[in-house]
Amino acid sequence: MKTLNFLLFTFVFLSGCQMAKKATSEKEALYEGQKWNTKQAITTIAFGSCDRQDLPQDIWKAVAQNQPDLWIWTGDNIYGDSDDMKVLQDKYMKQKSGKDYSAFRKKTQITGIWDDHDYGVNDGGKEYPYKRESKKLMLDFLDVPRDAPVWNYEGAYQSYTFGPKGQKIKLLLVDSRYFRDALESSKMEGKRYEINQTGDILGEEQWAWLKRELTNSEADVHIIANGIQVISEEQGFEKWANFPKARKRLLDLLTETRPKNPIVLSGDRHIAEYSRIKTNDLDLPEITSSGLTHTWGELREEPNKHRIGKLIVSLNFGLLHIDWSKPAITFEIRDQNNKILLANELW
Repeated sequence: MKTLNFLLFTFVFLSGCQMAKKATSEKEALYEGQKWNTKQAITTIAFGSCDRQDLPQDIWKAVAQNQPDLWIWTGDNIYGDSDDMKVLQDKYMKQKSGKDYSAFRKKTQITGIWDDHDYGVNDGGKEYPYKRESKKLMLDFLDVPRDAPVWNYEGAYQSYTFGPKGQKIKLLLVDSRYFRDALESSKMEGKRYEINQTGDILGEEQWAWLKRELTNSEADVHIIANGIQVISEEQGFEKWANFPKARKRLLDLLTETRPKNPIVLSGDRHIAEYSRIKTNDLDLPEITSSGLTHTWGELREEPNKHRIGKLIVSLNFGLLHIDWSKPAITFEIRDQNNKILLANELW
């Protein structure tokens, strides 16, 4: 009997060790640093935002059908909304280990930036007390290698260049949370925020970085990705236009540095739309794609004097197609069935 009990104990102990080892290895597999191929020319980029980890994730199958070379998160990559980093980590793990997204990330290079819900607090800015801890969780979710410079400075802004000479894409992931000043609340119905005339969004260190990245850049395409809308001025929610001094500074910087083929990608709004500013000094398109798992659902009016084409309220993700033979850049907004809802030529 003693021998039988000993053998039974040994079996249970070894089985438990194997299960623990398996669980540990599975967890480690979710936090492996990416080994990107930055030398090869990129022809298809997918992007999107606003993904509740507890809602159906069917849209990833549609994204995968387009075989993108790169996926860019433009914020609300999860809905964390917590001061408890264990809560945020568990939600990131749920999103990352989901069947369809997990299959997608095994075949696609993934990068991105946060907005507010994944940052940890709705409409949050520099006042959020756990922003350093939250940043680490986001970088792990994105599989950013531990030797990447972003681990060693304040904020989550990053720069990556893809492709050979003559086909270079510079991706600038702009952090509109970590350094952002306070929003001015509004008492007007249908308008959440008023204008903060003196407030900033990026902080001086990030402004200096952005200027360095844009000045004399040799890239052929420049993609500026951040969580909130840059061009839209009239909607009453979060946007760069709530901080007109910072918005003007950004547009002036683009005018001064004149990067080739600039494109803004944004999220946050639970809609999709195409906006464009075109003056004698600056031509800047912006694609907002927001609503991987949830959107407004029903169409309602929202003014945007810069909008081109219709407002999309269906579930959606975005695509950029680069034809290097011309060259030409087009965009598409597609739904969960991979149907094109909106498309246009950018450059």
